[in-house]
Amino acid sequence: MTGWLTRHPTTLADENRAGLKEVLARCPELDTAAGHCRDFGEILTDRLGSTLPTWIDAVDASQLPGLSGFAHHLLRDLDAVTAGLTLDWSSGSIEGAVNRIKKIKRQLYGRAGLELLRKMILLQ
Repeated sequence: MTGWLTRHPTTLADENRAGLKEVLARCPELDTAAGHCRDFGEILTDRLGSTLPTWIDAVDASQLPGLSGFAHHLLRDLDAVTAGLTLDWSSGSIEGAVNRIKKIKRQLYGRAGLELLRKMILLQ
């Protein structure tokens, strides 16, 4: 069921699409939640951060507890979330370096001190 709701409807097989349509027809709350999830997916994939406040208002108006809680957490730092969804800047290279260092640290766990860790990081 989750896979049906989180995928774009055009990527579903015909029988899965029919099953999803039947389930959504029987549960209007799930239909509303699925619509909000699809809208949020479009905001993420199309990088439409400027439409996020409108989406949050729509989710809040629908009074779905799980999604409303998520939307309210986004409001805590709306400027940063909006910037992340609109700007082309990325911290991907930094995250990659941090993950590489964490991997080396896990490999050396309990075997050596900071000096060997430093040498391993510089050598790799």
